[in-house]
Amino acid sequence: MSDYDLVIRGGTVVDGSGGEPRAMDVAVKEGVIAALGRNLAAGREEIDARGLLVTPGFVDVHTHYDGHVTWENRLQPSSSHGVTTAIMGNCGVGFAPCRPQDHDTLIRLMDGVEDIPFPVLAEGLPWTWESFPEYLEVLANRCYDMDVGGYLPHAALRVYVMGERGARREPATAGDIERMCELLEEALEAGAMGIGTSRTLFHRASDGTPIPTLDATNEELLALARTLRKAGKGVFQIVEDVHLPGKDVSVLRQLAEASGRPLTFSMGTGNSGPQIWPQLLRGLEEANAAGVTIKGQVMPRAIGMMLGVELTLNPFYTTEGYREVADLPLAERLAELRDPARRARILAEPTDPDPALVLGRMVRDFDYMFLLGDPPDYEQPWEQSIAGRAQAQGISAAELAYDLMVEGERGAVLYLAMANYADGSLDAAGEILRHPDVLPGLGDGGAHSSTICDGSYSTFALTHWGRDRPAGRIPVPELVHRLSRATALTMGLEDRGLLAPGYKADINVIDFERLALHVPEITYDLPGGGRRLVQRAEGYVATLVNGVPVYRNGQATGALPGHLIRGQQGAPQTV
Repeated sequence: MSDYDLVIRGGTVVDGSGGEPRAMDVAVKEGVIAALGRNLAAGREEIDARGLLVTPGFVDVHTHYDGHVTWENRLQPSSSHGVTTAIMGNCGVGFAPCRPQDHDTLIRLMDGVEDIPFPVLAEGLPWTWESFPEYLEVLANRCYDMDVGGYLPHAALRVYVMGERGARREPATAGDIERMCELLEEALEAGAMGIGTSRTLFHRASDGTPIPTLDATNEELLALARTLRKAGKGVFQIVEDVHLPGKDVSVLRQLAEASGRPLTFSMGTGNSGPQIWPQLLRGLEEANAAGVTIKGQVMPRAIGMMLGVELTLNPFYTTEGYREVADLPLAERLAELRDPARRARILAEPTDPDPALVLGRMVRDFDYMFLLGDPPDYEQPWEQSIAGRAQAQGISAAELAYDLMVEGERGAVLYLAMANYADGSLDAAGEILRHPDVLPGLGDGGAHSSTICDGSYSTFALTHWGRDRPAGRIPVPELVHRLSRATALTMGLEDRGLLAPGYKADINVIDFERLALHVPEITYDLPGGGRRLVQRAEGYVATLVNGVPVYRNGQATGALPGHLIRGQQGAPQTV
């Protein structure tokens, strides 16, 4: 009879603590790590990890699988990249609490803010809940290829309590705030990971309406923060326009002080203009030194947008000439776009017919637009940008982008590095990523299904920052610590992110030398045949969740041992 359910034999263990790698076996029994050491007894199943890295599973603190978890069991693309725990409900958007008459309001909001199309959500969501505890109960009766937890989304909460007044961003009354706090307390008791909110101008519903929380007052947010303190649990997640003039982390610090709980917010760098990230890091240092836990979240590469004829956006989607053919089947659309007369007309039309449509200008930023290549290259010099290539060819950047866009059976996909790419490099993003008060995140797994494919950031961090970058590399043990233990502890998940006896057996076995990203692919596997971008990886030999292999060499095993996490989890009692 075997001593263990499974033994990972002879690997190089990077345990998540940040300490040096060690050669040893890892034994698993009943879903937890039973032992680490050399020459452990046999397991009922064994994985030969000689020459491979063995790491904890990664904890992704910023995803949007709020709808997917009601209709899917495998949370792609995240589970292809070593993620074994995903936190959703970020940015204040989600689907509970919600009254039946507000279903479309929340769907339009998710469609606009996170680019999960209305038809996909309308067909996919079963709506067998109204309250947030009822939503969690639906998830508790499902199984997944990873563990999932969720914030209470503030936008949904506001609409639930205030109705149309909340959707129109009217000020909350004292009674409104009191009711929101009561429901937050109820959600925390049911297992919410905290509360997620947003006060950014960029978050809008698909009809252009700003997110209901945009104008939420500090008083409203502070009341919610104090509810976390009262409950003694939960994380406050916020997207705030800290980059705007006159903004800094002082409001975030007030919220964190009021809650007595961790607060996490999104940060990065603009491609141009004043760079405020150094002062944000100083603010983080001062707050954390004073015992106020605030963690920035940064994307380890440029925040990238994928553009193409088959996708939601392309450099010409605002022009009348493109709009006329936008709804044609792909092959017919490409044929029309290849017509010389239409090409000339579209290239001559105004860049942005609607001055308020910021995206219409953003998708023409040819200085930061690239062919991603195969294998994908996420840090290319200006000379390889569309603008740089066009200059070398003696044509306009718009002409080159257009001609590339209509090449081939499905058209070429262009990559726009729309943020985190100051001075045409990832140097600043790397500096932010190294900071002890910053977590890797913002991959938005499940969201932006036809514009962004950043759920692969864990694989990118390991390959680019840990192995391939000519300068400024980050030690692999530090990267693994950031991707696993640091993120787990911030969320109050003390039972994971570390390879040690008694901890959850969420484990990756990685062929580090072979680890690589594939080019993003367009698939049509969402409800109703909805479209999304996915990105596979090479080199994940095995990924275990709760001690069970869910993927082997990139292929699903069929096992679904993941489940709902109800709130913070204590560290295991070990002897």
